[in-house]
Amino acid sequence: MIDTENNEGGSALAAAADNGVDRRIFRAMATSVALAVMVSAPFAPWRITAGLLLGGSLSLLNYYWMRTSISAGFSLALSLGAKPQMKVAQYVLRYFVVGIIIFAAYQLNIVSLPAALAGLCSFVVALFIEAFREFYFAIIHREETN
Repeated sequence: MIDTENNEGGSALAAAADNGVDRRIFRAMATSVALAVMVSAPFAPWRITAGLLLGGSLSLLNYYWMRTSISAGFSLALSLGAKPQMKVAQYVLRYFVVGIIIFAAYQLNIVSLPAALAGLCSFVVALFIEAFREFYFAIIHREETN
C-alpha cells in the first residue's frame, strides 16, 4: 500500500492525469477539427468551413479552460484537505462566452450555425477515438485500460 500520510509526490488526481488521456483527447480533438476543415475547404462553401474552424477552435478552448479550472479547484481543495467547491459562475461563464462568440459570428453572417455546432462536437469524436483505442488494448492485447 502507498503511504498516503507522507505522500509528498502529489495527489491521486495528479497521478490519474499523468496517464496521458488528457493529451490524447486534446490531440484527437485538434486532429478531428483540422481534418474536418481540410476536407470541407475545397468542397463546401466558405461559411461552412469557417463554422467548422470556429466551432472546433472554441471546443478546444472550452476543453482546455474546463480542464485547467477543474484541476486547479481540486488541487487547491486537496492541498487544504477540504471538500472541493467549484463556483457555478465559472462553470457557466465558459458556455456563455462560447455561445456569445458563435451567436455574434452567426449574426454577422460569417459562419454557418450547423457547421459551428458540428465543430463544437469535436470532443465527441475524440471520446470515440479514445474508446476505440482502449477497446483495442483491452480486447486485442488483453491488457488493462489506462
